[in-house]
Amino acid sequence: MTIEPYPEDRPRTATVRSRLMLEVASELAGAEAWGPKQALVRLRAQGSDEWAVSLFASDAVGAVADVASGDVDVAIVNPATAVGPAVRGLAPFSEPIPLAAIATIPSHDQLGLAVAGFTHIEALDDLRGDHPPLRISLRGGRPDHSVHMILRHVFDAVGAALDDLMAQGDTLHMDDGIPHREPRRGRVLSGEREMVCDEGVYNWVEMATEAGFRFLSIPEKALEALEAMGYRRSVIERRRYPSLSADVTTIDFSGFMVYTRADAADEMVEAFCRAMLARRDRIPWQGGPTLPLERMVVDAEDAPIPIPLHAAAGRVWREAGLL
Repeated sequence: MTIEPYPEDRPRTATVRSRLMLEVASELAGAEAWGPKQALVRLRAQGSDEWAVSLFASDAVGAVADVASGDVDVAIVNPATAVGPAVRGLAPFSEPIPLAAIATIPSHDQLGLAVAGFTHIEALDDLRGDHPPLRISLRGGRPDHSVHMILRHVFDAVGAALDDLMAQGDTLHMDDGIPHREPRRGRVLSGEREMVCDEGVYNWVEMATEAGFRFLSIPEKALEALEAMGYRRSVIERRRYPSLSADVTTIDFSGFMVYTRADAADEMVEAFCRAMLARRDRIPWQGGPTLPLERMVVDAEDAPIPIPLHAAAGRVWREAGLL
């Protein structure tokens, strides 16, 4: 057997090895039966002792600390507005963290706060006074999920801090999964929980209302306080969910924002953006098989950009005709 010379334009050996691992990881992340799906990708020059770039397919606000420290260069957060407290230096952050946006993958969503009808709780303000003890269902299995930080801010803004609720007899239950899936769904429908708090409302509004739960609006004064922290108000609309008795005013939970440090190197950010442009047809999102970049860089309703774009990202998007 004669081995023909390899072509001059062949991929380099480091490319072959890395592409093999990246493509295998991509296939695994898309496999239904494969559980681990969140990726951390690190790149460095062949033989170097230091990793040059780290890309984290996160969704939790906890990754902000990794970006701030330089351990991660590009990360993702859901909702996009979860970076509000970070850039303002509000709890749980001890000082302002300068961040910049690259783009936001659309994902239209709101925060849902629902109570069982038999509790006779008509508004969140009612939690400040005497009420029957509530067993409150929160997202379990994900202590770093952004919903936990946001819920604490919401209850604080209402004047019914979660710690105060527990002190007066309410109990918090970290139920695995999202409300419409087992085992959490069964606990809600069986009456084991009198209150449910979570995002992803499009999955569980109808389930909860059919089970006799009432969705509570966040009062205006609390909404104003939350907006000052960087959050955005939104509405769970009755026209979309006919089982609701009225529109519900709440906090927006939209968008998977891709972000970096404000002082991240232009060369790295430009390369990342150009790679997104080159591979957009291979990157699916919830609404289709191709990234809608034209909506991902302009602060759309389902794709918020609550902080300034990195200057290098803005240049690439303008050159591409997206801005």
